[in-house]
Amino acid sequence: MSDFAFAPNPNCVTPDARAALLADPGFGRVFTDHMAMIRYADGKGWHDAKVVARGPIPMDPATAVLHYAQEIFEGMKAYRHPDGATALFRPFANAARFNRSATRLAMPELPEEMFVGSVEALLRADADWMPSIDGASIYLRPFMFASEVFLGVKPSAEYLYLVIASPSGNYWKGGARAISIWVSDQYTRAAPGGTGAAKCGGNYAASLPAMAEATAHGCDQVVFLDAVERRYVEELGGMNVFFAFDDGSIATPALSGTILEGITRDSLMMLARDEGLTVREEPYAIDQWRADAASGHLREAFACGTAAVVTSIGEVRSANGNFTIGAGGPGQLTERLKDRLVAIQRGTQADPHGWVHRIGPN
Repeated sequence: MSDFAFAPNPNCVTPDARAALLADPGFGRVFTDHMAMIRYADGKGWHDAKVVARGPIPMDPATAVLHYAQEIFEGMKAYRHPDGATALFRPFANAARFNRSATRLAMPELPEEMFVGSVEALLRADADWMPSIDGASIYLRPFMFASEVFLGVKPSAEYLYLVIASPSGNYWKGGARAISIWVSDQYTRAAPGGTGAAKCGGNYAASLPAMAEATAHGCDQVVFLDAVERRYVEELGGMNVFFAFDDGSIATPALSGTILEGITRDSLMMLARDEGLTVREEPYAIDQWRADAASGHLREAFACGTAAVVTSIGEVRSANGNFTIGAGGPGQLTERLKDRLVAIQRGTQADPHGWVHRIGPN
C-alpha cells in the first residue's frame, strides 16, 4: 500500500454477495470494503495515512464542518483496461483542482502525490470490486472536512481527508439519449467572488431547490444563468455545457471564477482541437441560445462531467417557453467526442495526451 498502512476489513462482503451487487450497481449506492484516510493538524501537517475498513466516522456535535461548512471533494473514475490493468484518468488534474478548492475555503493543500497515492492504495485494496458489466467503472470520492471540535468562525486547526469508492454502471439508464433541462430564473449557482470555482458541498446544496424545480417541470437537469445580469449561461447543476454550431465551431462559457473548471470539459476541448475544430470560451446568452436553435445555426448542445461523461441536450424549457435543439436527439458530434474520450479512458484507443494513469501492483 505504498506509504499507507493497511488494516484489512475483517468483515468484507462475501464474493457471492459482491457479485450480486456488481451485476447492477447503479450509481452512488454500492460501496467497497475499505476507505483511505489521512489526518491533518496545525504544527504536525499531514500524518497517519492508512487504508481501513469503510465505516461510520465518529463526530462530536461541535465538529467544525457541521457549523461552518469547511468541506471540499472531488469526483473521478477508475477503469478496467482490456489487458486487465486498472487505470485512472488525469488524476493529477483532480489533485490540482482539489488544492484550488482547499485554498478557496482556507483549508490546507494536500500534496498531489499523496492525493493520487491515496486513490491508488484504495483501488489496490478493493480491486475485486471493479464491475465487469458494459460501461462500468469505480467512481471515487476523495473529500476533506474540518474536524476540529470548536465553535468559532475561523479556519479549523484539524482536518480529515478520506477516499471512498463506489462501483458504478452507466449514469443514465437506457444508453445514449438527449436530456431536457430547465432554465432557472429564480436561483443562481454562484456569484463573482464566491465559491463557484471550488468543488464544495455548499454549491451543490444551494442548487437543490432549482433541481427540484427542474424535476417538477419534467426535466432531467437545471441550467443556471449568471448572477449579475441573469442572462448568460454558466453551467448545469453538476455539469459544464457546450454548444456546437453549423460552421464547425464549438463554444463553452468562459471560466470566470463562477464556473467549475471541469476536467472532462478541458479534455473535450483538446479532443475537439485535435479534430481541427475551432473551440471558443466565451459568454453565451440564453436569448442567443434560443435564437440559434430556432435558426439552425446551433446544431447540438451537450453537458459533460465525470459522472455522466458527455450527454446531449435535446430540449430547453423555461418560464418563457421551450425550444428544441436540432432534432431533439443525441448529436453526431457529441457522440463522436464522447466515444473518443471514453475509448481513451478505457484503454481501447491511443492516448496522445498522456492522460491515462495506470496503477501498478503493490
